[in-house]
Amino acid sequence: MKTYCEKLRELRERRGLKQSDIALILETTQQVYSRYENGVNALPIHHLITLCKFYHVSADYVLGLSNEAIS
Repeated sequence: MKTYCEKLRELRERRGLKQSDIALILETTQQVYSRYENGVNALPIHHLITLCKFYHVSADYVLGLSNEAIS
């Protein structure tokens, strides 16, 4: 099963986006976002919500609790 870090990277790469693109959406830096994708820092819930809305997926999908992207 993929970790949420791996899912975040997969979602981003599928859309051809760079970490800096997502960092802008989250109003943070590329370095901070990289730390989320690499599992160095935990992803804050408010960023999880923002990313779920941006990617149109459920939090359960990102967190690995469901294989279905949309709940």
